[in-house]
Amino acid sequence: MKVAPISLGNARTVVDTARKVLQTEAKAIWDLAEILPPDFVPAVQMILSRRGRVIVSGIGKSGHIARKIAATLASTGTPAYFIHPSEASHGDLGMITSDDLCLLISNSGESAELRDLIYYCQRYSIPLIGISKRDGSTLMRAADLRLTLPDAPEACPIGVAPTTSTTMALALGDALAACLMSARQFEKTDFGVFHPGGRLGAEMATVAQLMHTGDKVPLVEAETSMRETVLTITEKGFGIAGVVRGGALIGVITDGDLRRRIDDLFDHTAGDIASPAPITVAPGDLAAKALAILEHHAVSALIVVDGPHGPVGVLHMHDLLRGGIA
Repeated sequence: MKVAPISLGNARTVVDTARKVLQTEAKAIWDLAEILPPDFVPAVQMILSRRGRVIVSGIGKSGHIARKIAATLASTGTPAYFIHPSEASHGDLGMITSDDLCLLISNSGESAELRDLIYYCQRYSIPLIGISKRDGSTLMRAADLRLTLPDAPEACPIGVAPTTSTTMALALGDALAACLMSARQFEKTDFGVFHPGGRLGAEMATVAQLMHTGDKVPLVEAETSMRETVLTITEKGFGIAGVVRGGALIGVITDGDLRRRIDDLFDHTAGDIASPAPITVAPGDLAAKALAILEHHAVSALIVVDGPHGPVGVLHMHDLLRGGIA
C-alpha cells in the first residue's frame, strides 16, 4: 500500500491530534492524582502484609499493562508475576498460593476471562485488588479493595481504543510500586541486585565486584628497597604500588613518582618515595564513584582500603571499562 507524503496541512492535523491525545491523557492522570482512590493506602498496606507474591492479571491491553506492573513491582522489591487469565483457567491457577494476593485489571470490570481468577480468589480467601473504571462491575464488587479510575474519555480519535484508561492504570501501578519501595526503604544498591545486566547493572556495580584481590594487589613494606618496589610494580602491572607499615596503607608509588625521582631512585626505600595521604576507595563504594575519582585526579589505578583492615584490593581504569562503567 502506497502512502502519500504528509502535506503541510495534514502535518498540522497530525500535530494537533498528538497534542490532544497527550493533553487528554495528562488531564486524566492529573484527575487521578487529585482523587486518588480511597482504597489506595489500604492496598499498599495489604501488599506489605502478605508473605507471598502479587499476582497481576488482565486481558488484552489491560494484560500488557498488567505485565508491566508486575515487572516493575518485581524489580523494585515486591515479588510479583503476571498470569495470563486464559492460561490460569487451564491449570495456571495452581501457581497462586494462599499467601499471595491478586491484582486484576479490567477497564470495564466485566472481562469474562477474569471470572475464573475472581472465583478462585473468593473460594480460597485470596485477597483481591481490582483496578477498573466501573465501580459497580463484577470485578469491583468481588474485590476486597477497589482502585477505581476516573471516568475519563479515551484519547483516540474515535474514543474507543484503550489509551487514557491504560495510561491511568499504568500510572497507578507505578504509584503503587513507588510507595512500596519507600515503605520497604528500597535503595539504589537493592535495585542493582535485580538489574545485574546492561547499563543499569553497570551503574550499580560496586568496587568490590570489579577489584583485584589477594596476591594480585601490589603492596610493599615501607622498608622495601626501590629496586624491589619497581619489580613489584612491573610484575603486578597496575602502574602503582601501595606502601604499608604494620598492615596500614601509608602511601602509594606510581609510575609518575618513579620518573620524577629517577636520578636517585635506587638510593631510597619505598617509604621515602611514597606519596603520603593516598587517594583510595572502599569496597562498598559504587564503581561510578571510583571512576569519578580516577578522572578527577587523572590517575589510572586506586588502592582499595577497607577501614581498619587496611588495603584489600586494587582497581584499575581498565576494570571499569570491562565492567561497562567508563
